[in-house]
Amino acid sequence: MARGRLLIVEDREPLRRMLERALGAEGWVVQPAGDVAAARSALGGQAFDAVLTDLKLPDGSGLEVVAASRALQPNAPILVMTGFGTVAAAVEAMKLGAFDFLEKPVELDDLARLLDRALGDDSEIFAPPGALPIVGRHPRLRAAIRLLERVAPTESTVLLTGESGTGKELFARALHALSPRREGPFIAVNCAAIPEALIENELFGHEKGAYTGADRRQAGRFELAAGGTLFLDEIGELPTAVQGKVLRVIEERKFERVGGGRTLEADVRLVAATNRDLRKMVDVGSFRGDLFYRLDVFPIALPPLRERLDDLPALTRHLLSGIAKRQRAKPATPLSIDEEALERIARESWPGNVRELANVLERAAILAEGATLRASDLEAVLPAREEASERERVHRALVDAEGDKPKAAERLGMSYRTLQRKVKAFDLEGVPRYRT
Repeated sequence: MARGRLLIVEDREPLRRMLERALGAEGWVVQPAGDVAAARSALGGQAFDAVLTDLKLPDGSGLEVVAASRALQPNAPILVMTGFGTVAAAVEAMKLGAFDFLEKPVELDDLARLLDRALGDDSEIFAPPGALPIVGRHPRLRAAIRLLERVAPTESTVLLTGESGTGKELFARALHALSPRREGPFIAVNCAAIPEALIENELFGHEKGAYTGADRRQAGRFELAAGGTLFLDEIGELPTAVQGKVLRVIEERKFERVGGGRTLEADVRLVAATNRDLRKMVDVGSFRGDLFYRLDVFPIALPPLRERLDDLPALTRHLLSGIAKRQRAKPATPLSIDEEALERIARESWPGNVRELANVLERAAILAEGATLRASDLEAVLPAREEASERERVHRALVDAEGDKPKAAERLGMSYRTLQRKVKAFDLEGVPRYRT
């Protein structure tokens, strides 16, 4: 039975021929290519159901094949073959939209299973038991989910990156639910929401008498998360002194309570998240390089909503289902949305990502008279398009300037006082340091 058309990009002829014969016997119609140029030519000339590419090619990188395939044939899943020591590059390929990777020497049974999974991977909902579902099937989102599935069974530290509102805590909870520590606690800490003077106490706890008012011993988050997962959200906001203590926990699995001399064991799996560029912060000296490299063992980048607008209908319906359960009488009255309203949602750029979409839908649902959300219901809670565009422009300038308002005002070409008025009008006070 014919399985479909498969492009194999591999420069070593013996391996390419072996794969061609084996997969041909499985029913695939195989088109071989020996380099990036031949792969681009094939992708531009005929349709493929899947692509299999090596990372190291004589005239470039398999990453170029991934990029070309995503541009020319976005619906064709891509599998990447990687040699020893190049797993980091394979992870980069998945960030670009590759479906998955497998290490050489290639096991044909593993390859066949991956191809079957790639062709059958059209589910819009990823719902590990014990965690909230992640909705969407954009290649970058699905790649992030597969990276999560790969790392979840290990004890490796994971760094989730992405803009505010992209679902980093959702991913952290899913990772915990898929890990061997799933029966243990999941403890989340928003590092940006705790005053600098209290963050060490919150993380590590204190002994009785450690300071004025410390009338009893208190366990910190590292203790409370014992046997489970500790999620440090917005880790870029940690004070430098505390960064060193967190680094010690990662390296030695040990810590002391504030005011205590007894060394305690840290039995936690650490997951961190940030919406800031930690590498840039290392370069300017505001984040410790040694801690960054310990956190960056396995990074997973989450795409912003504006890059996966095809996910909006499914995501909107999923969010409305949850809103109906919270807002409406039981049994919950279903909330639906008409096509015109979906089109209105698709015209927005959503700088606040999924969180902003959820907030808009909840407000619109409160105002809606019936059980169907219409475009007019959205217009009542959405800012004018010009205003939304201006809000996004101000938001981006504040993020790029790392919260430095005079610098942001200079980038925007406006006075500091004008920027202050816009920050207040657009509810952007504290971006990016204190708002998540």
